[in-house]
Amino acid sequence: MFTSVLDQTMLGLSVSAWITLLTIVGIFIVMARSRIPVEVTFLGALTILLVTGVVTEEEGMAGFGSEPVVIHGAYAIIIAGLLHTGVLYWLSKNVLGTPKTYRKAMLRLMLPTTVMAAMMNSVNVVLLLIDAVKIWSIKLNIAPSRLLMPLSYAASLGGMCTLLGNSSNLVIAGLYLKETGKPLDVFEPLVPGLILTVIGVAMVVLLQRFIPSRETAEQSFETTSDYTVELLVPTDNPAVGETVANAGLYNVKGGSLVEIVRFDREIIMPVPEDEWILGGDRLIYAGQINEILELKRTHGLAAADHHVWSINDIDTKRRMRTAYVIFGSDLIGLSMTQCDFEQKNNVALVAVARQGHRVEGQPREVILEAGDTLLLECPPKSDDQLEQCNHRSLSFFDSHFVPQIGAKTVTSAVILVMMFIISSFHIMPLMAATMLAAGLMLLAGCCRMSEVTKYIEWDLLLTLGSIVVISVAISKTGIAESIATGVLQLCGSDPYIVLVVMCVLASFVSEFVSDVGASAIFFPIMYQQAELLGCNPMPFVMSLMLCVTFSFSSPIGSSTHMFIYGPGTFRFTDFARLGICLHIVLLAVTLVLINIIYPLY
Repeated sequence: MFTSVLDQTMLGLSVSAWITLLTIVGIFIVMARSRIPVEVTFLGALTILLVTGVVTEEEGMAGFGSEPVVIHGAYAIIIAGLLHTGVLYWLSKNVLGTPKTYRKAMLRLMLPTTVMAAMMNSVNVVLLLIDAVKIWSIKLNIAPSRLLMPLSYAASLGGMCTLLGNSSNLVIAGLYLKETGKPLDVFEPLVPGLILTVIGVAMVVLLQRFIPSRETAEQSFETTSDYTVELLVPTDNPAVGETVANAGLYNVKGGSLVEIVRFDREIIMPVPEDEWILGGDRLIYAGQINEILELKRTHGLAAADHHVWSINDIDTKRRMRTAYVIFGSDLIGLSMTQCDFEQKNNVALVAVARQGHRVEGQPREVILEAGDTLLLECPPKSDDQLEQCNHRSLSFFDSHFVPQIGAKTVTSAVILVMMFIISSFHIMPLMAATMLAAGLMLLAGCCRMSEVTKYIEWDLLLTLGSIVVISVAISKTGIAESIATGVLQLCGSDPYIVLVVMCVLASFVSEFVSDVGASAIFFPIMYQQAELLGCNPMPFVMSLMLCVTFSFSSPIGSSTHMFIYGPGTFRFTDFARLGICLHIVLLAVTLVLINIIYPLY
């Protein structure tokens, strides 16, 4: 009965097709107007399709066992091996050097980045190099934003050259395999991708005046004595024996209590409201110093004899870390007083910076925004605990992990090269070659399975699996055929005009939705158009693979842009001037190249 209802038509589309369309529209609305994580949004959409019977349980499960998901999972093991054996560390350390001019610095950074992104995925390369580039920029006396933006663009451009370079490439390759039964070569997009990369790098270098120079948040965090104050509790103070809350010393005008240092050097951080006050306690406050110092008069406190709480004089029991509020963070729109982030992660917020400038006022009452920089006090061994909030709330970039270069460095590098050779010469399909390489990394001891889990992007795997199923629903319900037919009626039967229209639409949508989502939505439509026109589907497939990567104009369409947004203290519009130029030129070149390399008939 329910199946027959789904088969009924309204305005030429079945009920199941309308459910799918409304679900897709819902995805766009939720991603644009809420802070719900991407993977939760797509899993919710998949749930709707399953509950309503649009897709079967088998089709739903098949998405999570599809080629893009399996390859990404296996590739996480490979990346872990390359990191722990020092291959990526060696590359990043030896590619930079000391160039004499800004233009030479850009080339020294961008050219190796494009190669690394093609082999190791653009997002991984950006995450690896952010810290190195920031330190390098200080050494060269260049604003980090002037190098981080070229880093992100170079990674996106280089990622177009192989199937492993971008997640969207894998999604399209997997959908193509499902439609035709023929796997794409790992270097299938190399020729057009290489040409576009050369043009893109040249444009970034020539149009360098469009790259903004932004102050870094770290310039606001050079010394904590500028915005923290230590007050001593005399032994005869009336507050001794009371809790900090009852004594009125917890949240005070202009600041908050972030730490108590006891006379025996015991450190209490973060400070609970019911913590007792003892004589000789040092109360450390963060916020507006002038207002906090009023506590000396109103509460009978004394100034500490010297300020021991600075970046260069930190006790071994405490550690300062810098973190950035990521897009989609569950902290956006909240202050620390409105959530339990500090208590849950055993940290204390000391200061907040926005676009390179410290935010005045009580740090814990600042309403956080995407890109804000937070200075946090953490226990010295907090990496594992804080790793859990990465990719959800904050991104920590001050990791000091330095791998040991040795025999396993060569082993992991050889495994990576062999994976590409085996796949390129069709000795094995890409999925099999990737799984084999991952297995060899574990067997050779290049990484341990317990270490691998932190490199697996579970949110991306869930998103990829859901997206593949949604793409299947678009084809299954007839939406792809209906939209393809409608576009053909508007544009005529000239396949090149149809290709141009669809590429413009796909590239535009990818500026506001992830490239992965855009590729899954547009693939079944463009493939259906190729079939209706009776022409070679490869121009449509390859042009889509390239066009959805042109997310150069906004920070939300590209994962690499989102990762550099906070460290570079960028503004939302900073990507527009250079990004729009890149987008238009590369789109035009793509439409010409694809027609030459992949004939329509």
